[in-house]
Amino acid sequence: MASPTSFQSQIYRSLPEIERADAIVDRISTAIALGLLKVGERLPPEAALSDMFGVGGATLREALNELRERGVVETRRGRSGGSFVVKQPKTQTDAMREWFLSTSVSEIRDIGDEHSAIAATTVRLACERAEAHDFERLQELARALVLADTPEVRASADSRFHVELAVAAQSPRLANAEIRLQQETVQQLWTPLAVAFDPEKATAEHLELVRAVAEDQREKAQTLVLEHIRRNIFHLIDTKLTLGYAQSNQDAQ
Repeated sequence: MASPTSFQSQIYRSLPEIERADAIVDRISTAIALGLLKVGERLPPEAALSDMFGVGGATLREALNELRERGVVETRRGRSGGSFVVKQPKTQTDAMREWFLSTSVSEIRDIGDEHSAIAATTVRLACERAEAHDFERLQELARALVLADTPEVRASADSRFHVELAVAAQSPRLANAEIRLQQETVQQLWTPLAVAFDPEKATAEHLELVRAVAEDQREKAQTLVLEHIRRNIFHLIDTKLTLGYAQSNQDAQ
């Protein structure tokens, strides 16, 4: 099998020894939820997955079996067989609501501070290191957001764009940090619990950011990505306050 791409390396990177089958399940499930793995996509062969995750065959088979039981992955036999992604995990509305009610405004703002630091460095490095095919791919992913027709698909398209931008920066650590941050907030950003988030505006911001990176306009790219994240955080805070107000009224009745 050919060597994994930089993008694949972020999904199938080796696990710490303390993580086993449950960590593989979480890693692959997260990758599907974030749009890093798409429905219909085939996972690498089991032997290759074992090597990339750094686990034995029995551990990998245990993880794949759990994914099959959840209905997320299907294993087919034959020459064109393998393990395929067959379902995207659904966002649980109750879990999203609980996140907003239990997470403070200062905590949401702190997430934004970290994301701003990561993103500012990412776009600077992307200006230096990204190649022509990266820009074409990023434009395609940016447009996928406005074409998405459900909150789950919009969340996946949004996160995929930002992770691919980090991959284009050719920094595995920044890409890992971006994946973690996307996992923490992207579903909440697009869940329609209060004020709907605007996919057309987000798409326009993504496309403008790609143009700035492609033209090596580093200061402009950093300004654009910081404004983009600031708007995202304001939306999360607004959703939290709206839900908190509604919950307070309900408790008072």
